[in-house]
Amino acid sequence: MNDDRERFERVEACPACGGANLRPWKKGSIDIRALRPEDVKITDSRYGLTWDLSVCADCGHIFADPCPTPAFIGSLYGALEDPLYEEEAEGRAMNFRRVLVRLERLRREKGRLFDVGAATGILMNLARERGWEVDGVEPSAWAVAFARDRYSLAVREGVFETAGVPPASVDAVTMVDLIEHTARPCDAVRRAAEVLRPGGLLCLVTPNIRSVAALLAGRTWWHFRPAHLAYFTRGSLDALFRRTGFTVVRRRSYSWTFSARYLASRKAAFRFLLHGRRSSFLGRIPIKLALGDSFEIYARKDEAL
Repeated sequence: MNDDRERFERVEACPACGGANLRPWKKGSIDIRALRPEDVKITDSRYGLTWDLSVCADCGHIFADPCPTPAFIGSLYGALEDPLYEEEAEGRAMNFRRVLVRLERLRREKGRLFDVGAATGILMNLARERGWEVDGVEPSAWAVAFARDRYSLAVREGVFETAGVPPASVDAVTMVDLIEHTARPCDAVRRAAEVLRPGGLLCLVTPNIRSVAALLAGRTWWHFRPAHLAYFTRGSLDALFRRTGFTVVRRRSYSWTFSARYLASRKAAFRFLLHGRRSSFLGRIPIKLALGDSFEIYARKDEAL
């Protein structure tokens, strides 16, 4: 019982807007007490598995309740290894390149970019090639070592909130598929406001639980997975930005690019294709998925902060 108190905690206020009007939303389908690092892999394909979820009646935010403590979730990600993630580096680079292009259109000049949840350093490496000064943080020791060895990147090992980034020292912060993995999103976004210079930009990508794709997929939606602790609506994101001192300057739906081989690996019915020459051939076919089920938002730090 004492061990459970160290690993899980009840949610007393909405993690997005801070409201207290909370109610149960969905009964969970995973055994949270048996969670292991491999359960929170980026490439996990056990879609439909969730924590017990609650909803905020004020802003619509949906979140794990009980949720993992920062220490427990940090221990899972710290021990995480996910080699399959880097096998899709080419497709992921296409995704990240689009983000960087849009950031650059919103800024007069490049500057210092900080990537939160840097994984193996694909986005950071691209940004550096495009002329940004880069920095970033990632909890997985395996991913940090990979980024160092593959891309010669000095990624910080740990979590953003305690990474020691000086206040008002960066021009852009990227959180791509990051915020849904944290039980305390307000802390992460508020920290972004602290490290950004006045007028700096935050790019945030996260699933949209009210999207048409999410509604059609229902309980088998691919964003329902053990690693995801938070599901945002447009209203809950707007509340989060207001609470942390940001003004949204652009919003759109995010698109992914993956190889046909990776997409085939997501469903057991298609895994017969992943053998011999067929696997190699499928690995060379990029497929862009514009499902409209994730937000891609650019928000500017308020000048007064």
